Amino acid sequence: MEFHDLDELDLRLVHALQLDGRAPLKHVAEVLGVSDQTVARRYRRLRGSGAMRVLGLPDAARFGHIEWLLRVRCTPDTSGSVAAALARRDDTTWVSLTAGGTEIVCLTRATRRADGASLLLQRLPRTPRVVDISAHYLLHTFFGGPTGWHGRTRALTAGQADLLRPRLPEPPPKGVRVRMREGDSDLFAVLASDGRAGHAELATATGWSESTVRRRMEYLREMGALFFDVEIDSALLGYETEVMFWLTVPPADLVSVGEELSQHPEVSFTAATSGPSNLVAIGVFRDIDGFYDYLSTRIGALKTVNHVETAPVLQSIKRSGRLVPTRSPLFPSR
Repeated sequence: MEFHDLDELDLRLVHALQLDGRAPLKHVAEVLGVSDQTVARRYRRLRGSGAMRVLGLPDAARFGHIEWLLRVRCTPDTSGSVAAALARRDDTTWVSLTAGGTEIVCLTRATRRADGASLLLQRLPRTPRVVDISAHYLLHTFFGGPTGWHGRTRALTAGQADLLRPRLPEPPPKGVRVRMREGDSDLFAVLASDGRAGHAELATATGWSESTVRRRMEYLREMGALFFDVEIDSALLGYETEVMFWLTVPPADLVSVGEELSQHPEVSFTAATSGPSNLVAIGVFRDIDGFYDYLSTRIGALKTVNHVETAPVLQSIKRSGRLVPTRSPLFPSR
């Protein structure tokens, strides 16, 4: 599906689901002023073609999990196979090829520090033709994940958006943790493939009753531990160029620069990391000219940035969703 295949109604439907991925399609149709059948047909077409998926995802920090950002440098002939093996793991997201296809960047989550170390220190170095590995703690996310990306599409009017935005209480402070209970892993596994999965399907996966599924999901959403997102290729919204930025700033300016980057409409993700580059950001642009303008004017205006490294994303092997699990000879699933 090409960008021009997304008409105004498609964009409004995407925007509606970005606001509330679990919104009933009947309610969406009422707000958009079209029939239930039309919205259902558009949703099935977008999802069936692979152009869009609604995903239910955990906020790792809310569960006290550890997130690592990996940069894996490979020889060009093996980067694709290593990236594919990483993508098949259930504990990885955002597996991308950058730097001319010789570097893989991915995010991996672990319930304990030792689990992350096992992947980083035992399996990856034994992989043939892996040239270098650097691993960084994701220390703090300024923007992205549960907060979404405010520059994706604004197809709805302010009134329509207000009608579709879920009425959730303010989540507790970030330090408040949620305990994983038996069945949560199964719940998240299904939602990572289809965030709109029905209560009956989720009940079958978890072994709970449908009422228990409903209550647990409501609780997780209210606690900020479960959020819904729309996975869609940014090119379908007219953004052809995606770039990773690795920035080095003085520690005293880390918060101010991270928060300022998060206000830029071009930026979809900003986080503080460990390592020599202590800020990472992802930007999306209409074209290379847009990237150049952003780099020279917006990034260039940040006087406290000491160093900038840019890495265009050549291919996204895996985004935030879940692939169908298959056993990998390089990185077997636990």
